[in-house]
Amino acid sequence: MEATLEYTLSIDKTDWSLVRFGDVVQERRESTKDPIADGVKHVVGLEHIDPEDIHLRRSSNFDGSTTFSKKFSKGDVLFGRRRAYLKKAVLADFEGICSGDITVLCAKECLIPELLPFVVNNDKFFDYAVKHSAGGLSPRVKFKDLANYQFLLPPKDQQSKIAELLLAMDEVIEKDTALLDTLKDLYSTNINQFMIHGIYRNNGEIIKSECGLLDSRIETMELKDCLVEKPTYGANASSKPYVNGAPRYIRITDIDDEGNLIEEDKVTIDSTDYSPYILRDQDFLIARTGNTVGKTFLYNSGMEESVFAGYLIRFRLNTNMLRPRFLFYYSKSLKFEAFKSKMIKVGAQPNINSEEYQSIVLPQFSVDVQDQLISKLDFINSSLNGSKSKIIKSRALQKTLINQIF
Repeated sequence: MEATLEYTLSIDKTDWSLVRFGDVVQERRESTKDPIADGVKHVVGLEHIDPEDIHLRRSSNFDGSTTFSKKFSKGDVLFGRRRAYLKKAVLADFEGICSGDITVLCAKECLIPELLPFVVNNDKFFDYAVKHSAGGLSPRVKFKDLANYQFLLPPKDQQSKIAELLLAMDEVIEKDTALLDTLKDLYSTNINQFMIHGIYRNNGEIIKSECGLLDSRIETMELKDCLVEKPTYGANASSKPYVNGAPRYIRITDIDDEGNLIEEDKVTIDSTDYSPYILRDQDFLIARTGNTVGKTFLYNSGMEESVFAGYLIRFRLNTNMLRPRFLFYYSKSLKFEAFKSKMIKVGAQPNINSEEYQSIVLPQFSVDVQDQLISKLDFINSSLNGSKSKIIKSRALQKTLINQIF
């Protein structure tokens, strides 16, 4: 969910000059005929550029098979000219070659290079690029059209101060992002370790069990033995726009990869016969088909009244044997990934039915042990979510400032 912040930056622009983009920025049109001789190591396609992020975080290693030949240098800005509405424009901190669907930009003398990524990453520039794109399903914009975009440019001395402000904010975001990556690794590592060792120290004998590697002191159990009723497939009814007071209709697309509900584009069920599909506290949902097979969601009574759609399966657990939140964390483990890989047939539409899900083998812990592990993972997860929230707010503030400045 995108954060919105109300913040007004007071800037005196009386001595700023109205300039054309092409007067202060040029397109780099260099190419290579022999990438090997030129020592090319990095290849960048549009898929490597994240929307609304000024940093180029990924690339492919050059293996001689690419058809790309357009060169870029460290400090250039790579702008995704195809489907400009995706808002892809990043600062390169290494050199390489890139797709023809990327325009390589560099600053002219009158614009300090540090400011260029922020000039490009504002909503007015992207809106202009979209408006001047041509093509049907895959519209592209040319640099000669971007060159006519106009904006107010501060004098050189003010450019340095503005760049310093924006770079300082960006540095904070990058440090928070590094912390988030560390927390993600900690979260994943702890989940996988707990599913092998439980509360035991890592000094026991590790054996191959029905649920993969496991401390020999730990028994196993099947999901089917932890249910209070048979799993239920969701409603096959269509959806309609959400209205207050109606039950929310939860579809696979309403659940993100972390198991959270997505608040945008809420819908309700287009049926009055939905009582069998009303969710109760601690109902556990698993996606049964498609590319999102295995996606999971845990409902609780603090959420709004909800029903669930047909591509989801509901499991109601005997909480004296298996805590639903423990099953949720299990679903984020490598053991669950291995189970999915085993069940999905090669070449077929991904699908795991309720009978197959019931065959899941889990480490058997007492509910007291499960609660201990849940508490530890909840703490890490809470820190992780807090870090995500902080980054979202910081990026929203950064975006607001960029839009106000340029």
